[in-house]
Amino acid sequence: MVHKLNKIRLFQLRPRFRFLLIVVAAAFIISSACSQAVSQQIGRDFIQKEKAVQSPASLSKVVMGYYPGWKKSEFPYTLIDFKNLTHLAHAFTRPDNDGNLVVDQNYLYPELIATAHSNGVRVIMSIGGWGNCEGFAPTVASPEKRARFINQVLNFCLQNGYDGVDLDWEYVSNEEQRENFSALVKELSAALKAQTPPLLLTMAAPAGPYWGRWINYEELHPYFDYISFMTYDYHGPWTDHAGHNSPLYTCHNDPCGSIDDSFTYALIREIPLNKLLLGIPFYGRSFDTDGLYKKATKSEYYNYSDVKKLLSSGWKYNWDFCSQVPYLLSPNKKTLISFDDIRSVFRKCRYVVEKGAAGVIIWEITADRYNGKSELLQTIGKTFRIQIKK
Repeated sequence: MVHKLNKIRLFQLRPRFRFLLIVVAAAFIISSACSQAVSQQIGRDFIQKEKAVQSPASLSKVVMGYYPGWKKSEFPYTLIDFKNLTHLAHAFTRPDNDGNLVVDQNYLYPELIATAHSNGVRVIMSIGGWGNCEGFAPTVASPEKRARFINQVLNFCLQNGYDGVDLDWEYVSNEEQRENFSALVKELSAALKAQTPPLLLTMAAPAGPYWGRWINYEELHPYFDYISFMTYDYHGPWTDHAGHNSPLYTCHNDPCGSIDDSFTYALIREIPLNKLLLGIPFYGRSFDTDGLYKKATKSEYYNYSDVKKLLSSGWKYNWDFCSQVPYLLSPNKKTLISFDDIRSVFRKCRYVVEKGAAGVIIWEITADRYNGKSELLQTIGKTFRIQIKK
């Protein structure tokens, strides 16, 4: 009734007043609608800013994964978990006896480099590797051969989009090679750093004094971006007893060492923490024995993915609280396998964080894929990941 009377009174007003009232009402409606739209836009902006604060996350440490070039048919670049890497070391090229860079035809992989770059991952060419190092000694012994080698390495990197070079000479083994290797490092570094932008120079280094005595770490570390200690293979077919492939700590006075021992050695050799990378293996080794530190005469290589399959076939899982790594025992208790799993990889990454080292290297990133996931690499990524506020 009130509403009807108000409506009658409105139409009883003079035409000019009715027009003014209609204009005011329309303005109020438009103003309210605009205010609501602005409020909704502010809300959307706030949500977007909140999302930007929460993601993306970044890696707080260097994660350099080795990718074996000979595995590209069985493990193509599309399977690589790039988001948990900062660097990819493409293995391997090699020098010949005359200082030429030898590149297998199957090594070239432009899709790998392009995809890595699109994910913010830098790719370096790794030269050498176990069994590919015969040409190093004669190459570095001659200034002419060194110059030829460096020129070919540099041109190959520039032509194929590599971000640098990784030297993996296993191993420099006498005083003459020690001095010649130093010359190579200095000359190669000068050529790489002269580029725009400068190219990286890294090194896969022995993790202890036996081979490390032939490398001038104290003199050479300024020429490297990273020095990567290969903190694995502490036990294997070359040892007379069973032990962990990559123990975090040394136990039972074992003479073969551990990551912790290698870290101490790196400090003694004056390698800066911001250039030191520690190795995490995605593989393990077997021994024909029923217990750690017992006599063994045979040892074989097992990928992490192969070890995982044994867990469902009766092998017994054991955790070594002293060394902070696991091992398996076969059902007949005649074979022991030392390896790394999610638990031990997490502890090693925490060790890197606590000690202030630059990060880790991985040999190698195809070996941990199980049930469609790169389990160990994901563990490394989660441990090193931090939130970045924008």
